[in-house]
Amino acid sequence: MFKYISKTLLSGFITLLPVVLTIYLLYWLAISSEQLLGNTLRYILPENLYFPGLAMVTGVTLVFIVGLLMNAYLVRKLFSLSEDLLYRLPLIKTVYRAFRDFFDFFSPEKKGLGQVVCVTIKNMQLIGFVTQEDPKRLPPSFRDSESVLVYLPMSYMVGGYTILVARSDLRPLQMSRDEAMRFVLTAGITGKNIGE
Repeated sequence: MFKYISKTLLSGFITLLPVVLTIYLLYWLAISSEQLLGNTLRYILPENLYFPGLAMVTGVTLVFIVGLLMNAYLVRKLFSLSEDLLYRLPLIKTVYRAFRDFFDFFSPEKKGLGQVVCVTIKNMQLIGFVTQEDPKRLPPSFRDSESVLVYLPMSYMVGGYTILVARSDLRPLQMSRDEAMRFVLTAGITGKNIGE
């Protein structure tokens, strides 16, 4: 009886937790934007024009406008110059570069993880993602036109390994990047049919 109750509770948690965490994240973003921009808007606007949620709408609008401005050559150039300045400041450059690289990974202009491949190492087959095919973008001692850089994520972890692999040791897989990442991160127990 106790085992059945525990199993049912665990099943309920597994079902509800992703939904609750997603809703909480959206709630946190809404509350944070209201706190950050709300006071400024109350100061700028007459009292009768402000309503709850206006700060969140303003925040989304500002982000959209910045995205539009980044399409202009002059704005991109100015942003690049200001970024170069940040890259020269001792402590800030390390923190800023880490954040920049992380968010660039999700940028629509950049691929992020590349082709999903199978890497064969000593009769083991590992799922990986090609991250760099251009030898010029690798450290000098890694430059080899016959090799590519492959990222091997670890199951149930945020880490992984980046290895230099000969192209001949790779086999492309018919999986989307999302399917492959979900499959690897959950150690293959996702329960979903891949590629269907």
